[in-house]
Amino acid sequence: MKNRLLHWPASLLLVGCLLACNANDKSMRTKIILSDGWKVQSSAQANVPGAVLSTDEAVTTDWYAATVPTTVMGVLTANGVYTDLFEGENYRSVDRTLFDCPWWFRKEFTLAELSEDEHASLTFDGISYAANVWLNGHLVLSRDSLYGPFRQFSIDITPYAKTKNVLAVEVFRAQPGDPNIGFVDWNPRPADESMGIFREVYAHVTGQVSMAHTAVHSKVNTQTLKEAWLTVETQLANLSDEAVDGELTGTMEGVTFSIPVSLHAGETKIVKITPEQVEGLHIANPRLWWCNNLGSPEMYSLDLAFKTNKNVSDCTTVKFGIREIEDYFTPEGHRGFRLNGKPVLVKSAGWTDDLFLRDTPSSNETQVQYVKDMNLNSIRFENIWGNSQNIYDLCDRYGLMALVGWSCHWEWEPYLGSACDEFGGIKSEKQISLIARSLKDQVLWLRNHPSIIAWFVGSDMLPRPELEKRYMSFLPDIDNRPYVSAAKTMVSELTGPSGMKMNGPYEYVGPNYWYIDSLNGGAFGFNTETGIGAQLPVRESIEKMIPADKRWPVDQSVWNYHCTASTSAMNTLDVLSQTIQAKYGVATDLDDYLKKADLLNYEATRAMFEAFRVQAPKATGIVQWMLNSAWPSFYWQLYDYYLVPTAAYYAVKKANMPQQLIYDYKENAVYLVNETDEPLLLTAKYSLYGLNSQPIKEEQKELKAMPGSAIKVFELPHIKDNALLFLQLTDAQGGRVADNLYCLSEQKDEYDWAKTNWIHTPLKSAANFHQLSNLPQTECKVTAASRMVNGNQELEVTLHNSSPQVAFFTRLALKGEQGELLRPVFWEDNYITLLPGQKRVLKCMYSPEVAGKKPLRLTVSGWNQQAQDIVIPAFVY
Repeated sequence: MKNRLLHWPASLLLVGCLLACNANDKSMRTKIILSDGWKVQSSAQANVPGAVLSTDEAVTTDWYAATVPTTVMGVLTANGVYTDLFEGENYRSVDRTLFDCPWWFRKEFTLAELSEDEHASLTFDGISYAANVWLNGHLVLSRDSLYGPFRQFSIDITPYAKTKNVLAVEVFRAQPGDPNIGFVDWNPRPADESMGIFREVYAHVTGQVSMAHTAVHSKVNTQTLKEAWLTVETQLANLSDEAVDGELTGTMEGVTFSIPVSLHAGETKIVKITPEQVEGLHIANPRLWWCNNLGSPEMYSLDLAFKTNKNVSDCTTVKFGIREIEDYFTPEGHRGFRLNGKPVLVKSAGWTDDLFLRDTPSSNETQVQYVKDMNLNSIRFENIWGNSQNIYDLCDRYGLMALVGWSCHWEWEPYLGSACDEFGGIKSEKQISLIARSLKDQVLWLRNHPSIIAWFVGSDMLPRPELEKRYMSFLPDIDNRPYVSAAKTMVSELTGPSGMKMNGPYEYVGPNYWYIDSLNGGAFGFNTETGIGAQLPVRESIEKMIPADKRWPVDQSVWNYHCTASTSAMNTLDVLSQTIQAKYGVATDLDDYLKKADLLNYEATRAMFEAFRVQAPKATGIVQWMLNSAWPSFYWQLYDYYLVPTAAYYAVKKANMPQQLIYDYKENAVYLVNETDEPLLLTAKYSLYGLNSQPIKEEQKELKAMPGSAIKVFELPHIKDNALLFLQLTDAQGGRVADNLYCLSEQKDEYDWAKTNWIHTPLKSAANFHQLSNLPQTECKVTAASRMVNGNQELEVTLHNSSPQVAFFTRLALKGEQGELLRPVFWEDNYITLLPGQKRVLKCMYSPEVAGKKPLRLTVSGWNQQAQDIVIPAFVY
């Protein structure tokens, strides 16, 4: 049969490999992403066999429209079956028996007629939990083989493919004991157990030889950074029943190569091309991939094709970065990481996908932008999250290191649903084989991302020795990233110490905890998950979560339902409420409760990151637990489910400024931290004020901050009662570099160390800030103007505290005409404090799409000032 040009319906996303091809080349190879135009229905409603559903005879008029990737709950919410699902306690009422039976996913798609030497395949990147796959009336793969959410399956559909095809996928949910996608106790379980096609599906047409798992491995001269060596690797499979001779050709920024390859009939071969074979793979003056705040995350592109008789049999384009990641151990036995030879303090937070896996490229990008805006340099993906490679592509682009691996969902009986021991619940030969193959599939799928710096194969526990042997049988051959056996302090008999720690806390501890604790979560080593527990959203988000009659006084049943799903702890706001009362006094109303919660969270979260910066290199990494929430929650989040930053967001941003002055709560001293690669001449200043807004003492020093240093600058006098510590860092021209503000108490947080457990160390007595409630009222004068900057809108706000009193903990919020919060918006600072007479100019960036074409409202409120609204006229483009 004669090969024809491909014509695709608009509903199919065409991903073309244009290497050595052009639009008129009949041998152009493509992958067709099967995303739009799916229909989904319960098998209880569609009582028809797959042999019929995968043909034109099927009737789907009453089926739900869907876009893949999705879960069944994602389909139902998108079709309006559930509304206000996450408000109050509504989620409790979801009927989970709906998912006891399988659900059908059906898709029609078109292929060009195949020639005699062409082959077609169908690939599933992720299905939960098992499926029967039917195509054009034929069962092409059954659930006996297709199971496990982290397996990837490529099915040869050449014997069944037509020009018009009908695909029907019968999906079965995970059962107790199945190692499924896991939210553990961070959030409630998905009602459907994540049942669905949760990652991409695509059809692929090739010639006699197909190509898979293409990667570019790099090695960098870490002494000079002036040269790098690349190795190109790909898997070639001869799909025909005869021997094939061909050429593997590549193009990369002026470097071209052509390597002859011969394949026996049916042979699969791993081909590696080294600098010894191709001189151009030895790169002089490479553009290196760096993480956020250390440099630019440079990326390269490689076009690779396999040709037979000058025709392209298959081709691909891969993006990659040139970088070298190494791990090391401190003298105390803690693991750290070097990027391109430079030790880097990993500043991270723990990611979770949406509860129904509904993240989009747009929502992913907003969240990755938030992470970079907070001056973090990493995200921990405990679960190998993502409904595509998009989230990892974004980490590559924005320079965020990724810690990727298995979660503890399979390590504890309440979450896995079957008995666990000291190695968790992966016990049987069948399960061990499944998880070993799953890890291999995931590593091959993701290894080209320079952002990924380590594979975590265990979380709370080590993998079973037999499973770890399976890992080590293939992992060194396919990837050279550091291997971490557990996120907890453990020693594997095969691979040695994990070098990590996971000793908590997960509930509130005061700012000084991170400096004075030397046994558990304090600022030493690599803390893989830790945090201060409840981190409340802003009121505007709470109003979406909690019905009006349940907001104040706090209705414990409803509010606590939006804490964690743990049955043992962290499932109430009791610790938060008790600490607020002990430190600041009884809250008088909801606004008073929230402002006190915000200050509590701001100061404790900031100190956590700051302490690790001051203590580097003794401290090597810190992961805030968590970054985000899978549903509207009160716990463990730097921005909330609605993508609105919490007060803790701005605390983290402040704490991780590349150069910053930091108060050490243990030493009553101020440190200057410089995490950049350059020595800097800076002026440091501190000013102490009483709560009466009168100065107590100030001091200023000029100094040289060396790269990667933390140096003590000031020792402070003894604090009496309460005081406000203002820190300011300026450059040689007097320009603002960074500032910081601390509210200090003569009475320190004291801990009941004997009662320390994995959750937290309880307070024996709390620092006393009750006087803050007596701050005199003040009001800032506010002016604002917007302009266009590089295609985005910039709002410039001037705050002037013209009163004789400190304007404490002032929040700025940008809203639409009806009062709804705009997001994403990027404030350079927020929750700020102004001295009497002080002016401060703040900028906020947002896209024209976010702003719209109507007037905006700027709301300015604070601890001791009433909210005021300023109208921002609609921007004229």
